[in-house]
Amino acid sequence: MEVHADVDGSGVPLAVLLKRELCNQKVEKPDILFGEVNKSKKGEDFTFLVDKCHRSPGEGASSTGGENAGDDDTISVFAIFDGHNGSAAAIYTRENLLNNVLAAIPPNLTSEEWTAALPRALVAGFVKTDKDFQTKAARSGTTVTFVIIDGWVVTVASVGDSRCILESAEGTVYFLSADHRLDANEEEVERVTASGGEVGRINIAGGAGIGPLRCWPGGLCLSRSIGDIDVGEFIVPVPHVKQVKLSNAGGRLVIASDGVWDALCFQEALNYTRGLPAEAAANRIVKEAVTSKGLRDDTTCIVVDILPPEKLSPPLKRPGKGGIKALFRRRPSDEMSEDQMDRGCFEPDVVEEIYEEGSAMLARRLNINYPAGNMFKLHDCAVCQLEMKPGEGISVHGNMPKHSRVDPWGGPFLCSSCQVKKEAMEGKLHSRSTDVFTQKL
Repeated sequence: MEVHADVDGSGVPLAVLLKRELCNQKVEKPDILFGEVNKSKKGEDFTFLVDKCHRSPGEGASSTGGENAGDDDTISVFAIFDGHNGSAAAIYTRENLLNNVLAAIPPNLTSEEWTAALPRALVAGFVKTDKDFQTKAARSGTTVTFVIIDGWVVTVASVGDSRCILESAEGTVYFLSADHRLDANEEEVERVTASGGEVGRINIAGGAGIGPLRCWPGGLCLSRSIGDIDVGEFIVPVPHVKQVKLSNAGGRLVIASDGVWDALCFQEALNYTRGLPAEAAANRIVKEAVTSKGLRDDTTCIVVDILPPEKLSPPLKRPGKGGIKALFRRRPSDEMSEDQMDRGCFEPDVVEEIYEEGSAMLARRLNINYPAGNMFKLHDCAVCQLEMKPGEGISVHGNMPKHSRVDPWGGPFLCSSCQVKKEAMEGKLHSRSTDVFTQKL
């Protein structure tokens, strides 16, 4: 008799549950294999590739974890920083972003709590990096596609137009980053104009506009970046964040700057990688992109294979399978076929969405209710981690409408400097109105 599992898992035979539990105990962290290739035109693309580093800031976060980095305490980090108007922002972000993210996660969390805290920490780390860099008065900016792999969980934070795609072992394609080009994102155009920016094409002698949509002042064609002090605070560093869990069958990530994506569609890029190890796959993608369009821009690609332990080559794609999944509404089945169990206790080849949010509003991005409760210190600024005295913090909900259900006396809280940054990004005056609520004594 066929047994269908309920949503909560009831209906699954006890024997299946016990066997699955035994199987799961055998599943180890994946092997991470990667390769990187760059063809430089302007020298403004930079990468960050660490296959094993500590979760804590300052403990091997900028290099490999070394002998003292236990598997349970390590993550893998891969990123592309595509600079513009110079390389200063890309270099600064490469050197500081990871530590800023890790510093926003409190110590002594369980693995599950750490994973849940990561999306919020990424937002804080991006904003802090941008805020700190702008004090240097450098006018350059950078896009960022930042990938953290923790076991089978992949978290991607992105601003700008570099992209990250995932191909599962079955051949299904998932988009893990957002495109913040004004030409491609109507919601971002509306947000920028509502915050005080002007969006339009270059107009020559009163004729029709030419070229891509740009934000004025500055003429940037992106709505989100780190740096860019001269284009207005409404060009925000708040990242789109997507977090997914792979099945034990693994998958392949392709992370590339716009020099690749302006020349190749995602399916072309993936087709060029068939049967190749990670480094050869990255080389082939860059070679084909340059052959197609010429070396018009810095062209960078990172390929990362997330593989079952000791499986040293990418899995073969099953004929007739695959497709495109821009949204993550599929959930793993509560049942495993006996055939799947017999083949190594792998889960079905399904990518499960854990989290996705792209709002530019800090009040929304910093106010995440975690299952384990508030895992952030009450008196620390939620962005820069400055320790504040009781009463000094300013609630991110201070300007919420009176009928809002959000408690304006509750956290998270910002220091005065980060509150100014928040208001500037939202197109508000730097001087706070009298109805801003401060932290209770």
